Amino acid sequence: MPDPRFFRALGPFELAHLAVVGEADIAVTTMKPQRMFRDVAPLDRAGPEDVSFFDNKRYLNDFSNSSAGACFIRKEALPSAPDGMALLVSPNPYLSYARAAQAFHPARPLAPGISPTATVDETAVLGQECQVDSGAVIGAGVEMGARCYIGANAVVSSNVRLGDDCVIEACASLSHCLVGARVMIHMGARIGQDGFGFATGPAGHVKVPQLGRVVIEDDVEIGANTTIDRGAGPDTVIGAGTQIDNLVQIAHNVQLGKGCVVVAQVGIAGSTKVGDYVMIGGQAALTGHLVVGNKARIAGQSGVMRDVEKGDTVGGTPARKMQDWLRQTAWLDRMTRKGKGDGHG
Repeated sequence: MPDPRFFRALGPFELAHLAVVGEADIAVTTMKPQRMFRDVAPLDRAGPEDVSFFDNKRYLNDFSNSSAGACFIRKEALPSAPDGMALLVSPNPYLSYARAAQAFHPARPLAPGISPTATVDETAVLGQECQVDSGAVIGAGVEMGARCYIGANAVVSSNVRLGDDCVIEACASLSHCLVGARVMIHMGARIGQDGFGFATGPAGHVKVPQLGRVVIEDDVEIGANTTIDRGAGPDTVIGAGTQIDNLVQIAHNVQLGKGCVVVAQVGIAGSTKVGDYVMIGGQAALTGHLVVGNKARIAGQSGVMRDVEKGDTVGGTPARKMQDWLRQTAWLDRMTRKGKGDGHG
């Protein structure tokens, strides 16, 4: 049960309503579509008034023994359901659950207005119904769409542009960037700072001015303490719908396509181009000037030093096609075990 000090559920909702929201069908064995539910919860903690989901066979035992009142499931799971559970059949139970959870716990409503302790330059233009919290700084020439939220002590530097319905959480800082609509930037993120660019000569390092921008398209989410450097001349670009986790470093001139997923502690070096719908696992590192094709997948902790073809899955350091990496890893494991068995390990 979510802590009511931090999370307030909007329920109760009828089972029939949750089926519509989750784009699921009520199983024919389930009675009373008017039955009410008050919240969402995981299988092992849910009670009779909670809605859960089952979408991974590893949790079959939790599902079969769950006390959840209702559950989003695939059709194949029907025979394993416990007695009395209302069943909502969906081709994607987790997605259905996410929609139901949003119904119970929608985004916090705005409290439009500017805190008296915020600093907003007189030349900044704010859209209707924006909220600017205490200590925030909005610089000269900023243009902000409607219904934006600027958290406490966040900084939106001069001439930055934000589309409608953006959320800039506390202590984030934005400079040299153009941001689309419905973008969420979490606490402490840094967007648009100098890229890491210098030339090396006999007398040492000479800084190269970073003269590009960061362009963030619509519906992007950027995690806490992530950093995205502005371009050196070309822009750094984050494609529409991309999801970036916490503690990610994206260097100057990087281009991420639309719908990418970049997990925590990933580092992408300068001028690398990542296609659409690419998935990059946690702690992976990509060297500069690479091209990663559409729908490629990069395993966690991979070291990517060469281009990745469209649709390929790679892993290891240096990264190679997944089947090659697994085969080599298995071979090394066998050789190690063989050496120990011969007394040479």
